[in-house]
Amino acid sequence: MSEKSSSSGSDEDVDPESGPHMELGGVLSKWTNYIHGWQDRWVVLKNNTLSYYKSEDEREYGCRGSLCLSKAVITPHEFDECRLDISVNDSVWYLRAEDPEQRLQWIESIELHKAESGYGSETSLRRHGSMLSLTSAASALSATSSSSFKKGHRLREKLAEMETFRDILCRQVDTLQKYFDSCADGVFKDEFQRDTVVEEDEDEEDFPATSRTDAECNHNNNGSKEKLFPPASPKDMNGIDFKGEAITFKATTAGILSTLSHCIELMVKREDSWEKRLDKELEKRRRIEDAYKCAVNELKKKTHYGGPDYEEGPNSLINEDEFFDAVEAELDRQDKIDEQSHSEKVRRITPVPAADPFSTIGTHRLSAKLPSFSSSLSSVELFSASDDIHRFSAQVEEMVQNHMTYSLQDVGGDANWQLVIEEGEMKVYRREVEENGIVLDPLKATHAVKGVTGHELCHYFWDTAVRMDWETTIENFNVVETLSDNAIIVYQTHKRVWPASQRDVLYLSAIRKILATNENDPDTWLVCNFSVDHDNALPTNRCVRAKINVAMICQTLVSPPEGDKEISRDNLLCKITYVANVNPGGWAPASVLRAVAKREYPKFLKRFTSYVQEKTAGNPILF
Repeated sequence: MSEKSSSSGSDEDVDPESGPHMELGGVLSKWTNYIHGWQDRWVVLKNNTLSYYKSEDEREYGCRGSLCLSKAVITPHEFDECRLDISVNDSVWYLRAEDPEQRLQWIESIELHKAESGYGSETSLRRHGSMLSLTSAASALSATSSSSFKKGHRLREKLAEMETFRDILCRQVDTLQKYFDSCADGVFKDEFQRDTVVEEDEDEEDFPATSRTDAECNHNNNGSKEKLFPPASPKDMNGIDFKGEAITFKATTAGILSTLSHCIELMVKREDSWEKRLDKELEKRRRIEDAYKCAVNELKKKTHYGGPDYEEGPNSLINEDEFFDAVEAELDRQDKIDEQSHSEKVRRITPVPAADPFSTIGTHRLSAKLPSFSSSLSSVELFSASDDIHRFSAQVEEMVQNHMTYSLQDVGGDANWQLVIEEGEMKVYRREVEENGIVLDPLKATHAVKGVTGHELCHYFWDTAVRMDWETTIENFNVVETLSDNAIIVYQTHKRVWPASQRDVLYLSAIRKILATNENDPDTWLVCNFSVDHDNALPTNRCVRAKINVAMICQTLVSPPEGDKEISRDNLLCKITYVANVNPGGWAPASVLRAVAKREYPKFLKRFTSYVQEKTAGNPILF
């Protein structure tokens, strides 16, 4: 993933709020369609736009597609750690990075570009004006209903009344405080004067004063004198009417309490009203969200049906029934195409000259010297183990021995094998085996074909020069390495049956003549295909690598001709035993895999044997 700056000028010329515009480019796998699957593309992130090209070298020819990231939604996949989905309205790009770290780097870069682009950012609000919130608030206030405005007005009236009462109450508290202070001062002065008079009276008993007049004293009923101190009137203290102030204070506090009660009542009513409105809004929002989710799900099903999320896998959005129906429909479509192609080939087939019965074989060793029925045993040892030496020789020998030991055993009395198909001489057996949720059912088929030998059947099954003439499930293949004249390593990709992922296989194919241990044993040939690894055909993201272990064992039975007649094809019967152990390499519904196997294996055997019968009809017999 490359990164470079596209800004120009000095640092002083750069707007500090806009940020630098960085261009990023790198290779990501992009989902194209269900036929081609994931393809590597050169992806460029620049100026808030994500573009992709077929390759970095083809940038000068223009991009193949682009997305504006302003309103893009970037979604890391829930299960695939290398995948990210970028959606803008109805357009969705499915992308895969090489590893989770690269995916994280791309996500962070895209989010950074979105932030720097200013869509909805703080700098964007500053550039486009900051009065949005003020106008929104003003419009919100003006949009209130008349009923809520009246309620608000009454509440504001009561709050204003409370302000007035507060001012009055404060003034009254000040007045009463002054009155209480004055009263306290008067009481103190009165007590002081009384104490002074008592002391003077005690002094007069010892020293009678003649200067004091009787006017200054009052005479009690018992004739004694008493000093006069007229009581202080409340009204005389700073001119305060205590009784009036008390009445006013009481009225003010009553008014405050009444107004508070009214305010509380209004606020309770307002709260009830707002709660009801809030409940309605929440319910409306819930309904809208549910409708939105349903619409999005329907849109995904209609618009993106066939995307990578609908591929096979435990997290596929397509259920098992839909998966099964889709596979059946795709197989039916391919069958129609194969039938049309086969009918066209039949018209173009020309008879093979009798002098060169296997002119299409090429340069393989078996075409250099074709053994006849009367050939000695030594002449066919070209296909024995002693002459087939290469780095996989031990592995091939082990496979051959295992197949000759176990594959030819009768399955009639074995309860583990289930007879699933019986059509004439053909019988197909299956043993159900699952490992980690993946179906690994071994299959075994037996068949009898007239007019051909085991050598001929095995030759056509092994020879890659005629593979595409009878094999309809293969998209393309190539020979990765020729180990010997009788052993090759083949890489082939099979046609995709959507929604299943496309499969490829890399296997070693060897043809072998099985030497007879006694003269009563039938003439036996074998072709075994088993998976191997090779540096020139490593697994890719485009296909799921399947593992196979397949063998075709053909035994030729010859019925004696009448009289002195030569052996003809009418005297030939070939018993075929075909065994297949296939690991599909990925998850798919068990019912689908078993149904496809049950449907395709009999068709494959019929198609292949019919092809060999057509190719050998009228030609010399090859034993």
